[in-house]
Amino acid sequence: MDLRLPRRRLLAVVAAVALLAGVGTWTAAASDDAPAVHREDHVMQMTGAGGAKIDTSYFTARDPSQKRPAVLIGHGFGGSKDDLRAQAEDLAAKGYAVLTWSARGFGRSTGKIGLNDPKGEVADASRLIDWLAKRPEVRLDKKGDPRVGMTGASYGGAVSLLTAGYDDRVDAIAPQITYWNLSEALFPDGVFKKLWAGLFINTGGGCDRFEKQLCEMYDRVAMAGKPDAAARELLTARSPAAVGDRIKVPALVVQGQTDSLFPLGQADATARAIRGNHAPVSVDWISGGHDGGDRETGRIDARIGSWFDRYLKDDKSADTGPAFRVTRTGGIDSTDGAAQLRGASGDRYPGLESRGRKVPLTGREQTFANPAGGSPPAISNLPGAGGGGGLSQLSSLGVGVSLDFPGQNARFDSAPLRDDLRITGSPTARVHVKSSSDDAVLFAKVYDVGPDGKQKVLPSQLVTPVRVEGAKAGKDVTLTLPAVDHDLQKGHRLSLVLASTDLGYASPAKPATYTVSLKNDLSLPTAPGVKTAAAPLPAWVWWLPLAGGFIAVLLLLTGRRRTTAPAPDSSLAEVPLQIADLSKKYAKSADRYAVRDVSFRVEKGQVLGLLGPNGAGKTTTLRMLMGLIRPDAGEIHVFGQAIRPGAPVLSRVGAFVEGAGFLPHLTGRENLELYWKATGRPAEDAHLDEALEIAGLGEALARAVRTYSQGMRQRLAIAQAMLGMPDLLILDEPTNGLDPPQIREMRGVMIRYAEGGRTVIVSSHLLAEVEQSCTHLVVMDRGRLVQAGPVAEIIGSGDTLLVGLADDISDPLVDKVAALPGVASAVRADSGLLVRLDGTDSASAARLLPELVRLELPVESMGPHRRLEDAFLTLIDGGTA
Repeated sequence: MDLRLPRRRLLAVVAAVALLAGVGTWTAAASDDAPAVHREDHVMQMTGAGGAKIDTSYFTARDPSQKRPAVLIGHGFGGSKDDLRAQAEDLAAKGYAVLTWSARGFGRSTGKIGLNDPKGEVADASRLIDWLAKRPEVRLDKKGDPRVGMTGASYGGAVSLLTAGYDDRVDAIAPQITYWNLSEALFPDGVFKKLWAGLFINTGGGCDRFEKQLCEMYDRVAMAGKPDAAARELLTARSPAAVGDRIKVPALVVQGQTDSLFPLGQADATARAIRGNHAPVSVDWISGGHDGGDRETGRIDARIGSWFDRYLKDDKSADTGPAFRVTRTGGIDSTDGAAQLRGASGDRYPGLESRGRKVPLTGREQTFANPAGGSPPAISNLPGAGGGGGLSQLSSLGVGVSLDFPGQNARFDSAPLRDDLRITGSPTARVHVKSSSDDAVLFAKVYDVGPDGKQKVLPSQLVTPVRVEGAKAGKDVTLTLPAVDHDLQKGHRLSLVLASTDLGYASPAKPATYTVSLKNDLSLPTAPGVKTAAAPLPAWVWWLPLAGGFIAVLLLLTGRRRTTAPAPDSSLAEVPLQIADLSKKYAKSADRYAVRDVSFRVEKGQVLGLLGPNGAGKTTTLRMLMGLIRPDAGEIHVFGQAIRPGAPVLSRVGAFVEGAGFLPHLTGRENLELYWKATGRPAEDAHLDEALEIAGLGEALARAVRTYSQGMRQRLAIAQAMLGMPDLLILDEPTNGLDPPQIREMRGVMIRYAEGGRTVIVSSHLLAEVEQSCTHLVVMDRGRLVQAGPVAEIIGSGDTLLVGLADDISDPLVDKVAALPGVASAVRADSGLLVRLDGTDSASAARLLPELVRLELPVESMGPHRRLEDAFLTLIDGGTA
């Protein structure tokens, strides 16, 4: 039955909308230069489906004479209109009339929760559009038809899609982290997603807060452990998929990568359906999602504003962004501990099954058990564990926290990868499944396994549930694994695992035996048209060669001056660097120090990381080390010789500071040859080929530098610093502007250089890279040395896990955790428990999570304590600089 509202009923419907209460206030907009925003609060009486009272807020800029498009913003499940105020005020200040509301059963709105019932929540949204059509400041396409867009996240995103399908007055939408088919989201392939379904009920306030048929459906499915046809039909009817052929408006589809509730496949179905209706669609995969991580609110709100500028204001100059964008994760920023995010984009949406690579898997036919009651369950995720500690966010940083029990899974492995590879989409494989029972339920996942075989990462902590009916006779099954964007490193392996249980899902209670064998290779989509954006090149790349030539002449002249230098210290002749009591005051300051009383020593073969927040004195120290500025006090000795401007020993020092300038029309090799010739040193001393081999530029050396990516330019600059194979190489932020694969390549360059007995000093703010690249650390803060020593010594030994808790727990329960096998101690922390493992069993970490669940701890998240980050922040008093 078509539930679209006939226009001829418009006046009758509007008459049924009663303004029960109304207040108005003026609020300051987000920008000081933006117009003031006026807010009116109204409670509206709705007709039909229980006659709920809906609490609303209406936001407009001060000038009532200006006609403007309208925007409806819906909130997430469990939230209210109050969550949307900042976004609403921002859009209002930009020239929109914005209406927010609390959906039925939430905030101060009445009525039963209908999970976006077309006759309830969706009809309410149409009534709100009716109300907007009567506002004098709202732009109309025709009488009763306002120019209106809709946006919202999760529950609010779904109602924007549904309203666009039921009400053709909607002109543009921007749904975020939401579902296309709620039945497929909660019952994927007929498997009950029990933990997320239970969270829906609890977040809504209990079963009696929902429409009766929804409550009865949940009880029925929860008791049976599997959905019936009626349950699937009920949720499908309340999904955008039910009206997919009617959604014909421009859509910006935003979906989260860390989302086991509504994974990327839901957004893919949305995009394909709307594009099939010949409407413009752009897709944006953000870093976060329902499982935690960064929702990128500022960037996404700005993009939604541009989307509405284009399709509601008809501003053809508005930049709506690429057809496809995906956020990729790099290292950790030492200033705030946040993940480094970088965008990649393509001029078309690649879908989930783009062209890619086949990776052979090996493994014999394997038999394993489905235990009685589906317990103990394998663990892939903690549904609902939002915030920065979500397991999915940890997996994007290379931290593996999944658990599979022996005897409850089959595993098939690849050979080590010969080069780096990025998966963008859904891997697929084909297997043969046989079961001792009529049906089998399997949970398929692909692990990224490190070279040592111990570090396993489950990308985004996602699994694919598969119900195999008629499995007793044996059946071939095609596995479509979770869609991810994941970087695989050279030397890593892939491991396809099929488990019989998973914590987030209902498994058959009856014990059974499953037998699985491989039928083909693992297919990996790579989306070759999606490219990570290179950081823009600063202006100095073009003018620095000229300035560099001028400075080189000055240095040569300075180097020829005969100055009285201290005699070399023979006891330090084999020591690359010793700094003693080094101090440097700020210019024009008698008592403010950039560096004060700093002392440390660097030995041959070390890769030393120089760490510190902004203003710590790192760059000043490096500039004094290179003889560019003079210290006010103290001594710097390089191989026993005191550093002065033009000191001969500086020929044994190579440096990369704030990038290097190259002539864009010359090849990489020609640039290096020209640079070396300018030094006046013999060509045979350059060791050009050796430096280039370490930098790993290959055939790119024969190409013009203007064709280089940012990562290639950085490596060429490092090669320039390595010319002459200096015994001491200084690198200041060598990974700036690089994406994760390029950062990894730079790490290899530094390690290879030091392997020959040379020494590398690297200043960086990426703690994860420093931890993996450096053997020793020097930590500075406010100009002083805080600590120096081996990385392991500064970090501290032992394995420590941070267990995030939803609520406080009793002291006896803390004691029970401390008494678990493999646990050395458990102490309270601000955000939960710090659990230190005793190191006697490498599997202790894997066993801890099910033990915590057994003890009924309110676990929200769990992952390795970021040891270097915490050591660093502790040393600098929490990073307050």
